Amino acid sequence: MRIVVVGATGNVGTAVVRRLAAARADGGDTPVEVVGVARRLPDLRADPYGSAVWHTVDVGAHDAVDRLTAVFQGSDAVVHLAWALQPTHDIPAQYRTNVTGTANVLEAVARAGVPQVVVASSVGTYRGVDVDGKRTPVDESWPATGIPTATYSIHKAANEAAMDRFAAQHPDVVVTRLRPGLVFQRDAAAEIRGLFLGHLVPMSIVRWIRWAVLPLPLPFVFQAVHADDVADAYWRAIDRRAGGAFNIAASPVLNPPRLARAFGMLGAIRAPMWLVRGIVTLTWRLRLQPTDAGWVDIAAQVPVMRTDKARSVLGWEARHTSEDALRELVAGFADGARVPGSGPLRG
Repeated sequence: MRIVVVGATGNVGTAVVRRLAAARADGGDTPVEVVGVARRLPDLRADPYGSAVWHTVDVGAHDAVDRLTAVFQGSDAVVHLAWALQPTHDIPAQYRTNVTGTANVLEAVARAGVPQVVVASSVGTYRGVDVDGKRTPVDESWPATGIPTATYSIHKAANEAAMDRFAAQHPDVVVTRLRPGLVFQRDAAAEIRGLFLGHLVPMSIVRWIRWAVLPLPLPFVFQAVHADDVADAYWRAIDRRAGGAFNIAASPVLNPPRLARAFGMLGAIRAPMWLVRGIVTLTWRLRLQPTDAGWVDIAAQVPVMRTDKARSVLGWEARHTSEDALRELVAGFADGARVPGSGPLRG
């Protein structure tokens, strides 16, 4: 079995390559050949990158379809993970990778005759919920139309629509989309710090906030999952040739008190949404940190997902709780953890 992973050096990509390498090591009847695609080559001496064959392709480039088609030839499945969370001040650059890049990957899948494509979607693709109401868990039928004030959500929803069109035009291709919550692992600490806090904030900040309280709006309720558990879901979707959408998340749902405990803080206090959003917007406009207010809206509005379908169809269960995954990430912050050899994860 030949599997191509596009965006194979990021947080999820690294975990997927690691999981596929383990699948090959399991000694099944069909060995797994892993092919990694990234804009920059990782250090092949570092685990798990040495287990894959590598190609450098910018998925948003004008020649991406031709180059990806050549890489995809003879593959049994393509996993598409490439995504640009930054720069938030340059939305066209994000669009080029996120939306144009996904369209290029899908076109190359069709040209190369790949029988399955598995695309990274997100809880962020879902329509926002009424933050003043009860968050009844939703299944995969909840509208994947996004939150209109968040660029990340808009791009995820655009890709969901593109996958719908692709599936209708290419019924011979199994189209799979995974919609995970926030994905954490220890080795992603440097990457996540750089993407969401910026390099002006030292990773050791978690050592300084033990006696602080966490000010967050009450609607901040979201789900998380460990990167290794997400990677296992990707492998199961390929191994079972399962099409459709799958929510992927661990328990429990994270709320402000649980977040404060994970960071070792004294507790959480309620902060007005307008105040948090205003502070984030001001500091973003001053370029003191890279996260725009759209992420505040995502944190406050995304629904809580049911994961029954992943359990019944994929046989998937999270081995890590969401709190364990977050605590592992926090420990990575404190220790300055990063993946050796990966450009995106070096921080």
